[in-house]
Amino acid sequence: MKFATPLVPARLIRRYKRFLADCTLEDGREVTAHCANPGSMMGLAEPGEKIWLEPNDDPKKKLKFGWRLVDHENGHFTGIDTSVPNKALRAALVAREIPELAAYETVKPEVKYGQNSRIDFLLTQPGLPDAYVEVKSVTLSRQPGLAEFPDSVTARGTKHLRELAEMAAQGHRAIMLYLVQRTDCDRFALAADIDPAYAAAFATAHEKGVERLVFCTRISPEGVWLDVAKTRTFNL
Repeated sequence: MKFATPLVPARLIRRYKRFLADCTLEDGREVTAHCANPGSMMGLAEPGEKIWLEPNDDPKKKLKFGWRLVDHENGHFTGIDTSVPNKALRAALVAREIPELAAYETVKPEVKYGQNSRIDFLLTQPGLPDAYVEVKSVTLSRQPGLAEFPDSVTARGTKHLRELAEMAAQGHRAIMLYLVQRTDCDRFALAADIDPAYAAAFATAHEKGVERLVFCTRISPEGVWLDVAKTRTFNL
């Protein structure tokens, strides 16, 4: 997924009220950017860090910048926009680039299911069971090379696991897909110490037939893409 508008570098002043971030552009101007991430962003919102913003001239938007990346200034990036994984994954699903899901030709996003929920993607193909795919953006890293989810307690995520387990019980394929939006990680684990209930729900869902997939990404100020070829180690 290529960013619609070229990103501009900035320095973070502070993130506050979850969805707002004050930043300093290279020309010295201070601006407020939209932060499309409801999580804790542990380790990713330190004052002074280099970030990348996407400008816009949409008259309907109050904020003229959106925070997209953290630049670790060592050649690695983290994508902090939680809407990006679905966009990147949709492109990969349509192109049938994911081997585990390549047999499905029809890709439907945001389909209602469960109890007042929407599945990120419903995949269908004549002769195959429907595939319900839930996507989570992974940005937490507390150990070198290891990405973890979640970065805060997520009752909503636990609910999604239970609903996926119900789809599996009905004979459908149910897939929990974690997209690691960090280029410095090739291992993944659940952060059970942060949210024990989520880890327990994941174990139960997996026992009931929910599949698990983890994919890395290629990230730059140009865009975010699935890196299906990168070797991954799953510590689940």
